[in-house]
Amino acid sequence: MQPAESKIPVSNRQRALKWLLALGFVVIWYGVLQGISTWVFNVSLYWNAVSQDLVANLVLGALVYTLSRNLTWYLPTIAFFMAALHLSNAGKLVVLGGPMMPDDVLAVSNLFQLFEGWQLVGVTVVVVVPLSLLVLAVAWRSTSTWVILCVLAIAGWGLVQAPLPVSRFMDKQFGDTIWNQRSNFAGRGLLIHLLQESARYLARGANPPTGEEVATALQEVRQTGSGHASPVAQDAAQATTPGRNVHLIVLESFWDPTVLSAAGLSADPIDPAFRALWAETGHSKVLSPVWGGYTANAEFELLCGFPVTEDAVFFEGWLRRDVPCLPRHLKGIGYHSIVSHPNVAAFWNRVNAYRRIGFDEYWAKPDFQLDDMNRNFLGDASYYRQVFEKITPMLDGEAPVFNYMLTIFGHLDYPLNESRPAVIETTDDNKLVRDFVNTMYYKSRELMAFLAILRARDPDALIVLFGDHPPFLGPNHGGFTESGLLTDKRSSFADAMFETLVTTPLVVIDGQRGPLQLGKVPMYQLPGLILDLLGDRRPTLMQLAATSPDAPVRPLPGMFFLVDGQPPPVCRTGQDNPARCDNAGRWLQAMIILTQDLFGGFQHILTD
Repeated sequence: MQPAESKIPVSNRQRALKWLLALGFVVIWYGVLQGISTWVFNVSLYWNAVSQDLVANLVLGALVYTLSRNLTWYLPTIAFFMAALHLSNAGKLVVLGGPMMPDDVLAVSNLFQLFEGWQLVGVTVVVVVPLSLLVLAVAWRSTSTWVILCVLAIAGWGLVQAPLPVSRFMDKQFGDTIWNQRSNFAGRGLLIHLLQESARYLARGANPPTGEEVATALQEVRQTGSGHASPVAQDAAQATTPGRNVHLIVLESFWDPTVLSAAGLSADPIDPAFRALWAETGHSKVLSPVWGGYTANAEFELLCGFPVTEDAVFFEGWLRRDVPCLPRHLKGIGYHSIVSHPNVAAFWNRVNAYRRIGFDEYWAKPDFQLDDMNRNFLGDASYYRQVFEKITPMLDGEAPVFNYMLTIFGHLDYPLNESRPAVIETTDDNKLVRDFVNTMYYKSRELMAFLAILRARDPDALIVLFGDHPPFLGPNHGGFTESGLLTDKRSSFADAMFETLVTTPLVVIDGQRGPLQLGKVPMYQLPGLILDLLGDRRPTLMQLAATSPDAPVRPLPGMFFLVDGQPPPVCRTGQDNPARCDNAGRWLQAMIILTQDLFGGFQHILTD
């Protein structure tokens, strides 16, 4: 089929030469992009996947050329389109450890809200330029263009209507290792990987659990989840008084950098006051669902009490119903719930997500005086001061306050303003490590200054604070690998490394009773723990995950590990696992069904 809008007749030989040039360019450009991915990002395909990935890119090239007006428009369009896909995927792999997923399409708008300066220009080039070129290149007046677009629309409609058969067929053809998405990409190629995971994404949304499935899952959770109780459930009724204020403080990338033995830190960046406080907790830790980013998934767990098991941003595409999470539950006994985060309000779909889980107020970036900016991140000292000023009148009111605070200072790539000069030196040349440890110097001190004021003003309050996830310190777990904490790929992790990957400090201050020693707590168990400490014995779905079989379970995409003080056994989907994985696996699968039903399905669980 000849590209339209070519008014001068061309011979078959000329047509063939143009096709040869169009597809030959794809082959050459594909080789260049693979070289950049390999040598710059250390991201490459398995050798047996290169041919099928090249064929998929040739199909893409043929499709774009068929729709294009001529070669002049086609060549820059396919060049930018392929570069945007392949290099964005490589960038995500080195930062977050996983390849592009369908959910990333929903998150693209967040990048425009997060970045500024040259980073914003880069995002614009990657997203806007290829799409603009594609629109301009298409021969819109050609009949063949509309025929092809109709065929593509029908194919897309068919995928939406029957994604499960497509997903199963592609899994059989190209394989699927749920716990190792990087290996999935490397064994499939990017375009096949995106199509395969898109079918899986659509299949999940198209097949919500039935009432019978939910009832069975609920029974399974109640039966298998009786082995490990909340660490405070037994004595909470005698030690606490319902109706106290609750301050839940989530600290961006808050993590102890002194374990980076290869970094050569000139001093401990953590405030000694925090060291002493954390020691009173027995160095309690929280286990996050994410590493290096995706804070919204940590938020979902700590506010709703259900584990995240997918490599997707739950707030973006999975929270589709009004749900009885912690803010709405506390509202039932008179709490006024406030969430504050000095970022763009809509980032990670937070406006809708916070409304659906029951917050009364949301204070975002426009609600703060931006008087202490570290590039585009408000410093913690200013953020704490302004939130405290806003909530002080409420602390004297009749209604108890649920004050949820999410900091942004400490976000990648850890910029500091002139009032925060670097005070900690490192011996390595990793700029991210050096900037991070100096960020922690200020972040820990500003936290402790605020905590002293808050405890003096609200001595009976329940205060819970922790890091949302460990920091990103370099491509392929750079910063961690040099100290032997992680390896460059998750497929080569020792089992204990998965715990390192997701662990941050946890401090729970139970009013005048003081700091509690809680050990290691999966983040999704925090809502149940908070309700126990408040003496709130009302029935709630958030207590379902407060108990788990044998030991707490920390799920990660396609796998989970048990948290019981021993080297954590890692249980992977589709592999032979220790016997201890069986009960936990059944419990987790049941929790997944209940999660799908409550947050995106028909909510049968609310009627059981």
